Amino acid sequence: MPSATVNKHRPSELLSRLASADPEVKVRALRELKNQIIGNRTKKLSFLKLGAIPSVACILADSIDEVTESNSCNSNNTNNILVQSAAALGSFACGFDAGVQAVLDAGAFPSLLRLLANPNEKVVDAGARALRMIYQSKLAPKYDFLQQKNMEFLISLLSSEKENVGGLGASIITHSCATNLEQKALFDAGILRKLDSLLEGGSLSQRDASLESLATIFRNNPEVISKFAGPEIGRPFSSIIDLAKDRHPRTRLLACMCLIVIRNASPHFLQDIGIKTKIIHILLELLDDPGQVGDEAPFAFSILIAQKEDLQKLALEANAIDKLHHHLEKGSLHPRRFEGILLALADMCSKLESCRSKFLSLQVLNLVADALTDYNSGVRTAACVCLKSVTRSIKNLSAGYFMNEIIVIPLVQLFLDPSSSVQVAALGAVSNIVVDLTTRKSVFIQCGGMNQLVQLAKSMESSVRSNALWALKNFVFQADNRLKESVFSELTASLLSNLICDPEPSVQEQALALVRNLVDGCVNLIEFVFAEGGLILEAIGRQLQCASKAEIGIQGMYALCNVASGNEFHKEAVIQQLFTQMDDKNQSFVIKFLQSNDSQLRIATVWTIVNLTCTSSHGAPGRLEKLHNAGITSQLKNMVNDPCVDVKLRVRTVLGQSMAFGDN
Repeated sequence: MPSATVNKHRPSELLSRLASADPEVKVRALRELKNQIIGNRTKKLSFLKLGAIPSVACILADSIDEVTESNSCNSNNTNNILVQSAAALGSFACGFDAGVQAVLDAGAFPSLLRLLANPNEKVVDAGARALRMIYQSKLAPKYDFLQQKNMEFLISLLSSEKENVGGLGASIITHSCATNLEQKALFDAGILRKLDSLLEGGSLSQRDASLESLATIFRNNPEVISKFAGPEIGRPFSSIIDLAKDRHPRTRLLACMCLIVIRNASPHFLQDIGIKTKIIHILLELLDDPGQVGDEAPFAFSILIAQKEDLQKLALEANAIDKLHHHLEKGSLHPRRFEGILLALADMCSKLESCRSKFLSLQVLNLVADALTDYNSGVRTAACVCLKSVTRSIKNLSAGYFMNEIIVIPLVQLFLDPSSSVQVAALGAVSNIVVDLTTRKSVFIQCGGMNQLVQLAKSMESSVRSNALWALKNFVFQADNRLKESVFSELTASLLSNLICDPEPSVQEQALALVRNLVDGCVNLIEFVFAEGGLILEAIGRQLQCASKAEIGIQGMYALCNVASGNEFHKEAVIQQLFTQMDDKNQSFVIKFLQSNDSQLRIATVWTIVNLTCTSSHGAPGRLEKLHNAGITSQLKNMVNDPCVDVKLRVRTVLGQSMAFGDN
């Protein structure tokens, strides 16, 4: 007796039935294909490899042509084929980028668009639903809002009473609107009025899609927000604020995200402390949602409080750190949620010492340390970012909370992580930790941290090189001579000079800052720049001559400033670098720096001149003469009333030293 259970045909047999000439067989095959792949990535991939998507796309295109040629739309079989083929293509595209790409490659996108003009409502709905699935992916085609016919089509979608058609219009906006010009064009075309009306009277799906679209149009565009808040719309933000209290978790999340976008782009809106506090409480409550809403809530919370002390204080009062800690303690978190909670903690601890103290008092640190070894790269990165925020406290660094094996060993192991994003994040955390002014730096050395930093300074990734140098710069800050000598012997003069002349400006800046810290201290340390025939000193001179940004000039001048604090030989070597590459056609970079709008660059340059011309140095008169002949003394005289107090004081010191030697 045959089994009563539904027989699921093998993929190859199912595909052969798609080619059947019998419409009913074809419809059943399409329906079974759709049912097999819904929510099953493995099945989607299997059928994709067998070429199912081009077959379904061909069925869809042929059926549309059949309807067009016969000028008939009453065939149930044809309509069923259209509905089921569109549904199958939508299922392939849902949450599966490889499926989206295959659907696009098969040429199904224009066919799906043609379904929207079909008189049959079920066909239109199936086409719109499939297109919405495609527009959830970054791979979906970019929609050009600046073409009049496209804007008219979009308005027709949003004006439709059909739920999926209106939702498709909103999805297109969310996916494709990226520039201020496009945002303005959408506003001018009355799109925001359409979206606002959907917030008031649309279905749940339409409200959610409209909230996402509004956030996209508002993002970083205060002009559009101001227009939306004007009398033209009516109750501008009240509908969004009301939806933040909706009974559906996803709607509450999307409404909060829309309000956050408005607040970040135009801080003068939504200033009411009650609204800000309410958003914080809603997002913290949404962490309890077991699904995707709970996974995304901490990211929205991070965006809300990032770089905003007032909101971080409100969040602290709302026990945000306690609640985030509570969720971490639960364990077995979805990687997305785990990452989001760690980033939320990072933003909470980015500015306020009170937040860091709360973090440490709850012993969240141990849970973050465990996250450093998580299998997910996003979680590992977030754990490093969290540590970087918490370790911004000099008080806690001095207390020795971080320079220990529990934190340092896994961080150093991440230096070898296959993901460069993880490497950079780990280096960022280490850059703070190694500032530790106590004697515990031996822990970092013993676990191979110093050697690894030197190796990473040779990385092919410029961001890794830059951050490795940043960490080394902080590692040698106010360190003892023995540690500096150890670091320099590992680096070598040739490597340092190459890094100073690196193609990337960020690497140049950090390499110069490292040299600055290495030679800061006793006279013996200054000899580093003269190693291997003075490679480092020459590299500094070359980079200062063609510095591409002020920060490079600042670090380079402070490095020379420290060298110029040494003996006569050192001072003469510096003065030579200041004028080596100058001729009658070339203005000295020193004058350019003294004329800079950046006060820090002017300070660094004047400090260097102070060290070159100090009255206790017997070679000072000769160096003063060189400065005078180069026009630098005249420039200094023009700076006696510099708007920066530090510059003004140092300039007067130099001119005083000049007068002491009888130079007017």
